[in-house]
Amino acid sequence: MHRALPDAGDRLLAVAVDVTDESQVQAAVAAAVERFGRIDVLVNNAGRGLLGAVEEASADEVHSVFDTNVFGLLSVSRAVLPVLRGRRSGRVINISSVGGFAAGAGWGIYAGTKFAVEGISEAMRAELLPLGIFTTVVEPGVFRTDFLDSSSLHDTGRTIEDYAESAGRTRDWARQTSHAQPGDPVKAAAAIVELAQAEQPPLRLQLGADCVARVEAKLASVADELAQWRQLALSTGYDATT
Repeated sequence: MHRALPDAGDRLLAVAVDVTDESQVQAAVAAAVERFGRIDVLVNNAGRGLLGAVEEASADEVHSVFDTNVFGLLSVSRAVLPVLRGRRSGRVINISSVGGFAAGAGWGIYAGTKFAVEGISEAMRAELLPLGIFTTVVEPGVFRTDFLDSSSLHDTGRTIEDYAESAGRTRDWARQTSHAQPGDPVKAAAAIVELAQAEQPPLRLQLGADCVARVEAKLASVADELAQWRQLALSTGYDATT
C-alpha cells in the first residue's frame, strides 16, 4: 500500500486487519482516530466468495463467507459509527455486488451474504440519515480483479453431478472469465471516490453495464410476477366487516 502511494506521507496509515477479529478492528479504528482525529468515510470492502450449489456448501464453508462478508462488515461498522455520529457527518459505503440484487446458479451462498448487506445498508440509511450520515450500497458487476481466482473465490469442497448444468456451468464460466472481465477497476475506484464526495449520494449505485442490465431485468421480472399474482396476493387480508 505504501509503495502504491509513495507521496502520501503522514496522510496514509496502513493497518492490517482481520475483520472477523473485533479486537483488531477496534484497534485499527482507534489508531486512525489517534492519527487523523476523525473519520469521514467508511468503505466496507472486505469480502470473499464461495462458488457452488447451495446444497453443495458445507456449514463451515457457509459460516466462513458470512463471517467475512456480513459479520465483518457489522464489526467494522460498530467500531466506526460512534466516530461519525459524534461529528454528525460522514459517509458509509458498503460494497455489495450485482449478486446482492440478482442471484444466479452457483452463487447462492455468496449472494446470500450480499443480500444481507443490501438489507443492512437500507436500514442503516434510514437510521443514520437523520444524523447527517449517508449510507450507500455499491453493486459492482464483473470487474477485472482477482475475485474469480482462488485467492478470493473458493469452490465448495463437494460437487453433486445433478448440478453440473447449473452451478457446474457457473464454475466453468468463472475459470474462463477470470482476469478477462469487462469492468475496469480503476474506473470503479474513481466512481466510488466521486460517490464519497457527492452532496446527496444515492442509496444504491450500480457499477458496470452488465450490472445495469441485470438490475433492469430483475426489476422487470419482479414487476411481471407481481402483476400476474397480484389478485392472490391481495386476497389474503381479513374480509371487511359491515
